[in-house]
Amino acid sequence: MSETRTAIVTGAARGIGAGVATRLASDGMKVAVLDLDEAACAGTVDQITSAGGQALAVGANVADAESVEAAVARVTEELGAPTVLINNAGIIRDNLLFKMTVDDWDAVMGVHLRGAFLMTKACQKHMTEAKYGRIVNLSSTSALGNRGQANYSAAKAGIQGFTKTLAIELGKFGITANAIAPGFIQTDMTAATAERIGVPFDDFIKFSAEQIPVQRVGQPEDIAHTASFLVSEGAGFVSGQVIYVAGGPKD
Repeated sequence: MSETRTAIVTGAARGIGAGVATRLASDGMKVAVLDLDEAACAGTVDQITSAGGQALAVGANVADAESVEAAVARVTEELGAPTVLINNAGIIRDNLLFKMTVDDWDAVMGVHLRGAFLMTKACQKHMTEAKYGRIVNLSSTSALGNRGQANYSAAKAGIQGFTKTLAIELGKFGITANAIAPGFIQTDMTAATAERIGVPFDDFIKFSAEQIPVQRVGQPEDIAHTASFLVSEGAGFVSGQVIYVAGGPKD
């Protein structure tokens, strides 16, 4: 790499975001670990710095325009202009449609879709100036439809359309945009899903693994490997793609 890139990973306090942030740091990038609660980012930052990497904890609400602008400005000042962005921040407010509240809908759309839009809008100016950028948005196999997730499925399908449009608009500036759609990944979020449906997490994992061709559930590291490739110098001809990382084919 000709220069040390600065990456921002949203929702990086735990789970997939933490896994991706740690991997990008090991790849040699300076990483802004961004989450709603700055203090919650300490674990990820400590893991990166103890391994010899450079990281910065940043508290921000990705659904709030002013918060996003302030966060990106701080990253630019303290780490350098961000030319790699991982839009991973997400929440779930699962329920069947007839029980889903407007707040449940708006909250999920706000973090996933508005958040990805605001973060990308704030970072793209640095990417266009550098004539280089890598954007990776986290979708999900739920984009194909999933019971109890009308809000989440719609948001993740929206992420895919957003990604393809970014690829078309920003390609001429040396910026690629791709989406990763994870299947079952063992995180706090999937543990919350197990709790919602009243199944012990270990049983939920075992049952899920049996439905997956590779016969195991995913780990954050599985997503981190894919993100590492997509943000690499060598992936400059891969753009506008949705890669399902789910242990088997998805339609």
